[in-house]
Parts: sequence; structure tokens; C-alpha cells
Amino acid sequence: MANCAILGTAYCLNHVPNLAYHYGNTPWVEREGSGETDFLRDLKGAMRDHAFACSYAPNQAYVGAMDLCGLEGHPKPWYDNPVREANRFGRYGEIMPEDEFIGLMDICDVFDLILLEAGFAAEVRGKLSSHPLMKDHLLNRLETGHPLEEIQGELTKGALPLYLGDRLVGCCRKGHEIDECLSAYVLLENIACKAGGVLALLHLLNNTGLSPEEVDFVVECSEEACGDMNQRGGGNFAKAVAEICGCVNASGCDVRGFCAGPVNAMIVGGSMVAASARRNVVVLAGGAVPKLYMNSRDHLKKGVPPLEDCLGNFAILLGPEDGRNPVMRLDALGKHSVGAGASPQAVTTALVYEPLAKLGLGFLDVDKYAAELHIPEITLPAGAGDPANANFKMIAALAAMKGQIEKAKMNDFVVERGIPGFAHTQGHIPSGVPFVGPARDWILEGRIKRAMIIGKGSLFLARMTNLSDGASFVIEPPSPVSHGVSVTKEEVKAFILEALEEALASLRKS
Repeated sequence: MANCAILGTAYCLNHVPNLAYHYGNTPWVEREGSGETDFLRDLKGAMRDHAFACSYAPNQAYVGAMDLCGLEGHPKPWYDNPVREANRFGRYGEIMPEDEFIGLMDICDVFDLILLEAGFAAEVRGKLSSHPLMKDHLLNRLETGHPLEEIQGELTKGALPLYLGDRLVGCCRKGHEIDECLSAYVLLENIACKAGGVLALLHLLNNTGLSPEEVDFVVECSEEACGDMNQRGGGNFAKAVAEICGCVNASGCDVRGFCAGPVNAMIVGGSMVAASARRNVVVLAGGAVPKLYMNSRDHLKKGVPPLEDCLGNFAILLGPEDGRNPVMRLDALGKHSVGAGASPQAVTTALVYEPLAKLGLGFLDVDKYAAELHIPEITLPAGAGDPANANFKMIAALAAMKGQIEKAKMNDFVVERGIPGFAHTQGHIPSGVPFVGPARDWILEGRIKRAMIIGKGSLFLARMTNLSDGASFVIEPPSPVSHGVSVTKEEVKAFILEALEEALASLRKS
């Protein structure tokens, strides 16, 4: 069966503490329900700057400025041990500051929903003009700005303010008077998600050398939904992102599945490539504004800085097997079926054991597993444990139950075949896909032979079913590609004529 190659990856973070403070769901609900409380005042005083975001070791690992082995050995707590000489840019992408991201949101706005104050617009134009990926066709989309009085007037009509600290730098207007799907909050959320996807795609094109015109199809897999009151989740983020990036020959669609969405999207995109339906397919996602500062109340109570101030995004390029780049196996995909059961053992059996058995492989044939790669310093204070480590322990326990490792070796299995969580709590973002980039690099470098990417989804959050979901796939080195021998039209004609002559001679003899 044909597989598909992983040709390149990009991972970016948008450091947006002010968006988090005003529009992250936890502070938003607190403010709407109780006004300016002590919690909100404490949160404002604890916000971290861009320099902190760049020096935070998991962020460095996410954008490829730090190897995961280096992250594992970095002193903890990570938030108290900043990386010296930290980089904004890594091999995969960047950690973009908030002022530039607000400018990028305006660049991505095609309905004049984002208005920028004139002075700020000029400042951010100067900064973005120095960005290596912000070409003229993008900068030309950035507005010249509006008087502060006009921005303030829009706020009286239902627009949401955009702040940098206490400075009002713009607003996001609503798209309809009564349609909740086109409210200012939802549109702000969606434009931020779109802008994150655009940044990731720009980096992917730069990393791979692919021209925008060569992209055939985009699959977007965030947890947002764009539409209106008649079709709430109609889409299409994918084409909206492709348009801004100049992918004029691309089409696209959105795939949703909560945290399992990205792995399912990889399978969709990979299947298109393997079937020769599309050649260059990009799977990407932007971040989720509501999840910013989601656990900040627990963080402040326990003396931990509010770390959920970054939108996460990624983009992955899939193409035909080329004999060089690692491939995702499509002949044995893990799936959590309706009747599989919800226990950790049942889920791990469906997503790990069964697809490996179908390939004739065991647990020890996978060098690294990747599932729910949340930063543990974010989840532990909130009482959610260390999701990545919990998954690796469950895989090790199942391996022991199947007799593939000794029970005494379970901890060794976790240490050797697990990886540290290094992705922000953006829901869909931590679900396995952050490791696709490092796994591809490590296979190319010969550091590992095989990795498994696992995504899980909490479908019950939508109040439609009590079921959860999951999907997985294996990444491994490619098989040698046979290019065959070329044959000319003349040679084909000569072969056919020779065959006909032989057939006629045989008929005459009979």
C-alpha cells in the first residue's frame, strides 16, 4: 500500500498576554460575572513579558530552538530557570510578540473587522517590515490606522478593545447585530486562529522551499468554528489561510475532532497524497484564544506564574514518497471505535497495540511515543497531572500485560520511549503533532527508527455524546523508491508490432 512522506514542518507560538487577560475564557467569565475581582487584579500583576516567553524552555523546544533531550535535562522548575541567550526564532518557527501578532491579525482581516489606532499601526508596520517572512504583498494589507476617537466610538457600538498593557491599540468589530456566531468575541477568536495558521504556513513554505503556488490542498484542524447563525461551523479556515499566503492553486477544508482533530487531519491529508488525489497537502492549525489563562486561577493560588499566554500553531507538508523523507504508515492506523470502551486500557489497546500488531510490530519496535504533550508545569498545579507521562505509563503497563516487557522494566520503558510535554494547553495542539517535526528530524539523522503519534479527543464536551475519540499513526524511514526504466513511444509501437506478427505467424501454422 502507498504511504505518504512528511516533507517538512513548522511550529510557532504567538505570545499574547493581553489577549489572554481580556479574552481567555477563565478571566473573561470572571469579568463578565463578577467585575474586576482580586483574581483579575492579581492576574494582571503576574503577566509575563515576551522576553520571559522566549526564555521559557518548553517554548524554545516547541519552535525548535532547543532539542527535546536538552529540555528533559534543563533545570526545573522551567519557569524559574530561563534559557540563557534564548532565541525568538528556531528551526521550525518563532515566538511572535503580541504587537506584531495584532498587526498580523489586521493583515488577515478581509472584512474590516480589526481596526488599529493610527500611531500603533505605524509602529507595527515598522516592526513587521523587518520580519523575514512579511513580504510586500502582506505588508500592503496592513491598514494605515484610525484616530483613537474613532476606535473609542466603535467600542460604544459593541466592538471589543485590543490592548497592549493599558494602551488601547485597536478593536475588533462585530459582524452582525444579533448573530452570536458573528459577535465581536467569536470573530476575534476566529481571526486570531486564522492569523496563527497563516504564520505557521509562511514558516512551512520557508522551511521547505515550496512556493505558495505549489500547494494543492490545505486541511485545517483547530478547535474553532467559523460560520453564521444558519451554519455555525460551516468553515472554511483552510482556504482563508491559503488565500492570505498566496496559495492560489490550493483548495481546502476543515477537519474537527477536538484534540484528536490534528491526527485525523494528518490521516485525511496523507490518504489524499497516497491515492494521488493531491500532491502537496498542508495540514495546519491556529490557536484557541479561549484556552489562554485557562488554569490561571490555580496557578496564582499555588505561586506559579500564569503560563498559558501563548497561542500555539503548526503546519506540516505531506507529499508522495520520495525515498528520502520519513513516511506515515497508512496501512495500520489506530482508531478509537464507538464500541472500543472508554477505559485507559481499552483506549491504549485501540490506539497503540492493535495498529502495531497489524504491522507485525511490538511495543519495543517503536522508539518514541507522543500523546497529549501538555507542559506539566501548566497541568500539575491545576490537578490534571502530567498527561504525557500518564500516557507513557499506560503504554508501558499494556506492554507488560501483553508479555512484551517485564513489569520491572516499565519505568525504563517510560524513560526511554517517552518525551517531555512541551506544548501549551491549546487543546488540539498538544495531541501528538508537536513531535512530528522532531521525529522526522531524528529519523533523518538516524537517532530513531520509528515513532508513533497519538491524538485523543473529548467528544463529550459538545454535549452530543459521552464518547471520547482517538487516532494514531506510525512514522518510519522510507522504503527505496524504484524509478523503473523509461520506455519511448517508438519502443512501445515496435513491441506491439512484433507481438502481432508473432500472433499472425502462429495462426498461419495452425
